[in-house]
Amino acid sequence: MIVLLAVALALSSCSSAKKFVYLQDMELGLGYPFDTKHEAVIHCNDRLDITVSSKSPELAVPFNAYAGSFQVGTNGIVSDGANMQKQGYRVDNDGNIDFPILGTLHVEGLKVSEVTDLIRQKIIDGKYIKDPLVSLEFLNFKYAVLGAAGPSVYSVDDGRITLLEAIAKAGDIAPNGKVDKVSVIREENGERVMYTHDLRTKDVFNSPCYYLQQNDIIYVEPKKRSNESKGMQYVTTALSFISASSTIIWAVNSFQK
Repeated sequence: MIVLLAVALALSSCSSAKKFVYLQDMELGLGYPFDTKHEAVIHCNDRLDITVSSKSPELAVPFNAYAGSFQVGTNGIVSDGANMQKQGYRVDNDGNIDFPILGTLHVEGLKVSEVTDLIRQKIIDGKYIKDPLVSLEFLNFKYAVLGAAGPSVYSVDDGRITLLEAIAKAGDIAPNGKVDKVSVIREENGERVMYTHDLRTKDVFNSPCYYLQQNDIIYVEPKKRSNESKGMQYVTTALSFISASSTIIWAVNSFQK
């Protein structure tokens, strides 16, 4: 009986083990190019933290709208005060932000560096500051993971994360997940578009969704329970029943003796 139970447990563990390997077609020693300069693109409803700094700190103050106090360092960098609560600039439905002094700026569809360059150039052209420094960070860069991979909503501090990193952050694909059916649902031009990936191949590096964007939804399709899995479950259940029955019979016989 013990032998039968051991066999059942071994078969059960084998059936639940992962049977896939990521990036199977990558070759050892070969180089695969990647976008070292990838930047997130601004979308409507993004909330942006934009800071303007200068060697003359007092000149930068009017360009920094905060919901609280602020501090200016000796190097001219404007930073958060102790009681500051960052609210940022929300990109409205028309793709604009209302920026201090400069007024309405259209930023939808621009990359991070393009927005900072735009603000910097307008400050220079207006002769407000000769050498402004502009930085931008996302306050609400989020994506969701659904299906057979740690379902949850995750946030990104620097606005840069890959599909593989997102899967790893979610705790990897579950044993019942299809590694060749990993989809990304993305909002594009007023529509939702689905891209499906096979993580067993290096082609994922060329996907437009390799670098995630705000509000992307990752869906890992679960496997349907196969007849083999069902059969293994039946065998395990039957062996458990036999084991329990044998134990009861043994106990009754021992008691009668």
